[in-house]
Amino acid sequence: MPATVKHRFLINRDYARLWYGQAVSSTGDVVFSTTLVLWVADVLAKDQSWAPAAVSGILLAVGGAVLFVGPIAGVFVDRWDKMRTMLGTEVIRGVVVAFLTVVALLPADAIPVWAWLALIYTSVLVLNATGQFFGPARLSVIRDIVTGEADRARAAGIAQGTAGAIAIVGPPLAAPLMFSVGLQWALLLNAASYAVSYAVIRSVRRDSAPDRGRSDGSQPGLRKEFVVGLRFFAGSRFLVALLTLAVIGQCGLGALNTLNVFFLTENLHSPSHLFGYLGTAEGVGGIIGALCAGRVVQWIGARRTAWIGLIVSGALLLTYTRQTEFLGGLIVLSLFVIPITMLNTAMTPLLLAAAPKEYLGRVMAVFYPVTQLASMLAASAAGWLASTDLRNLDGSLAGMRFGPIDSILALSGVLILIAGVYARAALTAAERSTSAAPAAEHG
Repeated sequence: MPATVKHRFLINRDYARLWYGQAVSSTGDVVFSTTLVLWVADVLAKDQSWAPAAVSGILLAVGGAVLFVGPIAGVFVDRWDKMRTMLGTEVIRGVVVAFLTVVALLPADAIPVWAWLALIYTSVLVLNATGQFFGPARLSVIRDIVTGEADRARAAGIAQGTAGAIAIVGPPLAAPLMFSVGLQWALLLNAASYAVSYAVIRSVRRDSAPDRGRSDGSQPGLRKEFVVGLRFFAGSRFLVALLTLAVIGQCGLGALNTLNVFFLTENLHSPSHLFGYLGTAEGVGGIIGALCAGRVVQWIGARRTAWIGLIVSGALLLTYTRQTEFLGGLIVLSLFVIPITMLNTAMTPLLLAAAPKEYLGRVMAVFYPVTQLASMLAASAAGWLASTDLRNLDGSLAGMRFGPIDSILALSGVLILIAGVYARAALTAAERSTSAAPAAEHG
């Protein structure tokens, strides 16, 4: 009984252990990625015209791992023992960062810049590629040790709240580490975080994660198994509905992430050095939404949380586009992130309920890369529209002025509203059509 009370917020002892390890590992990852960006920009490519391109290579390595490794990783995650998969990825990531730490002991001019960049890009690619195995495996283990829709939503909320908090405190740790004690110590911190994560994962009781992968010895071809997973996904009306509303929602968020800095200067009439406060507002809203999500899902269910969250966030994004002062924009932006976070939190128990255990890796390997691609395309489209066709837009309607940035963001808000209306109808219809399917779970 004392253990139950002690870990009430973290659901149970085994989930608490996974959370501890993931929190430490994620903090190390944020410090690591921020440090690499600073090192490339301020050391390797300092005062060079190609510095932005060099930094963008880090982001491309991350995106490439998600888009190209993620779908294939899902097949292997469904095959393999989930706990061993998590432990193996932590070993690989720890070794990669440790090797980079040793190389970083050399003076920067001891190796050509192109070789440094190649080493950094390769390390980032490997770390994020192995992360594509770790994520679905961890979600599968959480499925076994956390039961019920409300608790699964709370677990997802805790994860998102933790990520939001790390995003706020992690980057400020990176700069002092690099510029005061050196790059090597920031890298060593990340290597140590993987060791901590490994130890914590090993401490989770094996009977809490009974899935050992396939026990019948059958191993169909990789391509065949991947196609089977795609067919399963496409044949599930519920999963298709979830993916559709997530893609539409990401289209709106992708535009906001791209144009928010320009909205700050042009619509909120504030200097660009205040942009960091907008990120802080988003982090605060994300933490609040994550902490409230589990209780909201318990009250009204995950499906209602999803479509209501979309509609509310769409309306708040439209409200955000009408702001003309920094403080008002800061408040509305923070409020906007709360229902978005609740929506993302509600998606986890819905996905876990719709995907049988033997397909979970492949379902995640379809869902996340597709939504990531939608966000990237939306970000590119928003930037292109603001730079070309809508660059000189200047109109008014009912006494309200419309420029290029707020018009694109307003369109994004309308898309999110449409996604909410679609979700209300589609999730209900899909649930009815699959109510007798073995994939359905009831918490």
